Amino acid sequence: MDSIFTLTDIMDAESEFFPLLSTEDEEKMNSEEVPNDLPVLPLRNTVLFPGVVIPITVGRDKSISLIKDAYKGNKIIGVVAQIDADIEDPQPEDLSKIGTVARVIKTLQMPDGNTTAIIQGKKRFEIEEITQQEPYFKAKVKNFEKENKLPDTKKFDALISSVKDMAIQIIEKSPNIPSEAVFALNNIDSAVFLINFVSSNLNIDNDVKQKLLELTNVEERANLVLEILTKELHMVNLKTDIQKKVKVDMDKQQRDYMLNQQLKTIQDELGGAPHENEIRELEEKSKKKKWSKEVAETFNSELKKLQRMNPSAAEHSIQMNYLDVFVELPWEEFTKDNLDLKRAEKILNEDHYGLDKIKERIIEFLAVLKLKNDMKAPILCFVGPPGVGKTSLGKSIARALGRKYIRMSLGGVRDEAELRGHRKTYIGAMPGRIIQNLKKVKTSNPLYMLDEIDKVSGNTYSGDPQAALLEILDPEQNSHFYDNFLEVEYDLSRIMFIATANTLSTIHPALRDRMEIIDLSGYLVEEKIEIARKHLIPKQLGEHGVKKSQVRFSKAVVEQIIEDHTREAGVRLLEKRIAKIIRNKAKFIAMEEEYDTKLQQKDVNEILGPPRFQKDRDIKNDIAGVVTGLAWTAVGGEILFIEVSLSKGKGNLKLTGNLGDVMKESASIAYEYLKSHSTLLNIDPDVFEKWNVHIHVPEGATPKDGPSAGVTMLTALASAFTQRKVRAKMAMTGEITLRGKVTPVGGVKDKILAAKRAKIKDILLSKENEKDILEIDEAYIKGLNFHYVENMMEVLDFALLNEKVKNAMKIG
Repeated sequence: MDSIFTLTDIMDAESEFFPLLSTEDEEKMNSEEVPNDLPVLPLRNTVLFPGVVIPITVGRDKSISLIKDAYKGNKIIGVVAQIDADIEDPQPEDLSKIGTVARVIKTLQMPDGNTTAIIQGKKRFEIEEITQQEPYFKAKVKNFEKENKLPDTKKFDALISSVKDMAIQIIEKSPNIPSEAVFALNNIDSAVFLINFVSSNLNIDNDVKQKLLELTNVEERANLVLEILTKELHMVNLKTDIQKKVKVDMDKQQRDYMLNQQLKTIQDELGGAPHENEIRELEEKSKKKKWSKEVAETFNSELKKLQRMNPSAAEHSIQMNYLDVFVELPWEEFTKDNLDLKRAEKILNEDHYGLDKIKERIIEFLAVLKLKNDMKAPILCFVGPPGVGKTSLGKSIARALGRKYIRMSLGGVRDEAELRGHRKTYIGAMPGRIIQNLKKVKTSNPLYMLDEIDKVSGNTYSGDPQAALLEILDPEQNSHFYDNFLEVEYDLSRIMFIATANTLSTIHPALRDRMEIIDLSGYLVEEKIEIARKHLIPKQLGEHGVKKSQVRFSKAVVEQIIEDHTREAGVRLLEKRIAKIIRNKAKFIAMEEEYDTKLQQKDVNEILGPPRFQKDRDIKNDIAGVVTGLAWTAVGGEILFIEVSLSKGKGNLKLTGNLGDVMKESASIAYEYLKSHSTLLNIDPDVFEKWNVHIHVPEGATPKDGPSAGVTMLTALASAFTQRKVRAKMAMTGEITLRGKVTPVGGVKDKILAAKRAKIKDILLSKENEKDILEIDEAYIKGLNFHYVENMMEVLDFALLNEKVKNAMKIG
């Protein structure tokens, strides 16, 4: 193997081989002629430059034979670089064409059998022809192009100076290059030799060195060397910076270690390290827990992991947080239910007026629980418009049962992890809100209020919270609820879940199936009066610091507030109106001014302004084509008007009022039915081709949809075409078919309450809705007359009077 030593090896060699070249030596070397024939030595690992002294180790038989013969003879050889250093036995085509004439200065026999030769480059040559391959290469050579004359310019001088300065900087910043190399560079006077010396010792590939050797222009070669040196200096600076940083980091780690050791010693003297005290606290708490064998094994296993961790490691705080949550949870800890049924009934009646069906269901649950202690808690869902007391009822049930109360709003929840938690390995991980709330109340059988379950998001990129609720609200599954943070099953079966919703339409069918649905419809005016007098007024008086004797509400005043200033199924707006009146009176009390403690009806209008909701009362029948319908909304029942207008035209049908597709279809069905049965109503069939029909439902900004306005639309169309009056104080609801059948609709109770608020006397319903009326308390339907119909002709026979409206249009 033929190889070279590093620059360090050259510096450590004997002084007679120190790589310096005087000006006289350079002139003498340049004047020497290149022999025509030269023995050629292939070098695998380097390129020899003129004037440079390098030691090489020769191991191949051909190379050893060549060195020995040359050393015995004139000591002149030709040195060329192999194109591919991996070739063990190079052929003529594997040799570079440009090489350097060298003189063998000295040979040394090494203990391992290899021969080391010290050679010095002289001049460059070019191989013309290989004349001999055995026992070593010989070649016919010629002198390579002579060096261009050195430029005598300041620019060139600066270039050479830059090369020297940069080489010195690299030597000074490289710990593995001896400082003597600076001395060598400073003592080189020749620009050409400086370039050759630096080129020889550059840390670059052989093909780049060969390119430098073959360049004939000195200035061009100097520029290329400077470019390579610049890159090398940048690398050296980077290495130095990295080494400094590593050293600083190591020093900091050693310092921290020493301080930690000292701190540990001090803590031991003071009574133990904090993390050891924390572990002892966890162990003590765990001894008091009433958890199962599996949970205990998991805790002990995780505690052993914590004990093996370094307190300063990031994982230690994660594990500590996990075990802290684990031990704080109320495993198998329950509050005792108060099973006094009469007391529970009394509490429910105190807190809420009406709602008999729900109160009865709670009492039934307590009764069964009293007979069978390990009964699974029911999962109820209160559905009704806003303000009817769904959420407050949950708190009242918790008080009646003697259970802890948790309320969790699901409105806007869109990430499944909010319910199931995150994996404990994540930074900032924590259990889901179900487990977190149990940790707060410290019991595993609270009453858990899941508010606004109809507003939880469905399937999103963050998971599906509704799907997570399927497990939580399934009595067959929630005894093995899996939280991602805990990684242990937790029993939720003893929790009494109560969900609230305004509508069932947005709740996933599978989730809806898991709950017992209980409808909370709106309140009658009489019920609202009682709720205001028994609950709302005392509550607002207390919140405003006003005594009962200072502001007195009569029944008539409360009724006036309800009818003139609110229109809702619940009592939330009513409470705000009462609060506004009390605030007005509180101003007089605080300023010690005289006022009437008993509220008068005129006072209500002065404080709250003129009546806001009067239009529902003014239902007149002196205009043909206007009929009152009943509708259901998320905030309870409403009355709506269907208006039909006729104008001369070509029989076009126009629909306005922000109607949905289903409602538009109902209008089309009603119109087509009327056209096909016009003779039964004494309407000339030809009029439908001569009159345009416009159906409008007022309050156009409010979207409306559903099939329940079908009967109302047909009645309005029939009234418009016949110009007959519609029965006064009458409302109707029902879906129709092309055959004229009247089919049932939903939301009947809410619609009836809306009819009562509007002073309606007669209500037309489908015969199949009669069963819904029978389920309603008599107090709700007192004063109402129900008329059950099966087909549209029955509706028209009852709804349309034989009397025509004043100033009737001539349709025909």
